[in-house]
Amino acid sequence: MDGTTPIDETLLRSLTPGVLAILVRRGADFAAAEDAVQDALVEAVRAWPAERPRDPKGWLVTVAWRRFLDATRADAARRRREDRVDEEPTPGPVAGRDDTLQLYFLCAHPSLTASSAVALTLRAVGGLTTRQIADAYLVPEATMAQRISRAKRTVSGVRFEQPGDVATVLRVLYLVFNEGYSGDVDLAAEAVRLTRQLAAAVDHPEVAGLLALMLLHHARRASRTAPDGSLVPLAEQDRSRWDTVAIAEGIGILQKALVRDQLGEFQAQAAVAALHADALRAQDTDWVQIVEWYDELVRLTDSPVVRLNRAVAVGEADGPRAGLAALAELDPSLPRYAAVAAHLHERDGDGETAARLYADAARRATNLAERDHLNRRAARLNSP
Repeated sequence: MDGTTPIDETLLRSLTPGVLAILVRRGADFAAAEDAVQDALVEAVRAWPAERPRDPKGWLVTVAWRRFLDATRADAARRRREDRVDEEPTPGPVAGRDDTLQLYFLCAHPSLTASSAVALTLRAVGGLTTRQIADAYLVPEATMAQRISRAKRTVSGVRFEQPGDVATVLRVLYLVFNEGYSGDVDLAAEAVRLTRQLAAAVDHPEVAGLLALMLLHHARRASRTAPDGSLVPLAEQDRSRWDTVAIAEGIGILQKALVRDQLGEFQAQAAVAALHADALRAQDTDWVQIVEWYDELVRLTDSPVVRLNRAVAVGEADGPRAGLAALAELDPSLPRYAAVAAHLHERDGDGETAARLYADAARRATNLAERDHLNRRAARLNSP
């Protein structure tokens, strides 16, 4: 034995946003603070296996602040910046104040594009490396580094005391969750972790709604693909593989949010997911209630995508002809319109039209697994 202990990467990632927030609150601009924190993390990876500090967060704050001061003193604008910073604090326990929530708001600033906000959130709040984020989004590391650098410059001039928009933060986290799994980082699990962190910091029913929605969707993950990688539709999934612990937690969180009578989009989406999760068999699904929740979502968002999903639910609750009637009110150029139309025509017994529409939907699909699934549906209907 060499007396060393493995570095706890999960701990480092969980401490990152708090350390960064402390530096920004002390007067460091965001870009410089983020660079200093990354330097401190590198130093932790080097030093901690030999001797882990008693106060890991305080250690990181001290090292990051020193790196920031060193960089500031070396900068041509040293005097102007040093007017904004205090003397180096004495090492010791970090004050209890947690500015992580403000960091979420900063990374989801409205001046950023959605992709930049997601990348910056994963870097600053999630503690992921640029390489990990680049691998997850299947882009070169240099491209991701440029995207993150631009985002850091954009928010560097934003006052840390400005109130943030919870809705924007939630949309960024939802985008992260929908990226799923890629590279060596499970972005869906990372989004759940970050949303848990946000839920612990802010008492908001929509934050709870998003966490419930993520848990309920994530609970079905193991059954969504076959061993060969092909997609398995919800109705055909092996429900014994669903994570019942996550489902129970998600439903519990949702129920507590709903009783506050401040309904929002994510709570309504979670209610739909809960009704799916609550059905032991596909044929037990309460489609009438699902249609009612989609009606609420239409009222809240007036989203064409919501109306498209509602048409599917209407087709299950009231029959495929009713679903097709609801679909006829929508723009055929909508993504997945052809796939939904094919499903409803197939249920109505019109296999020829359904096969044609499945093939059309496959040509429009941007995801390879989805394209293969739709082509298989078309081939099955075209077979004698």
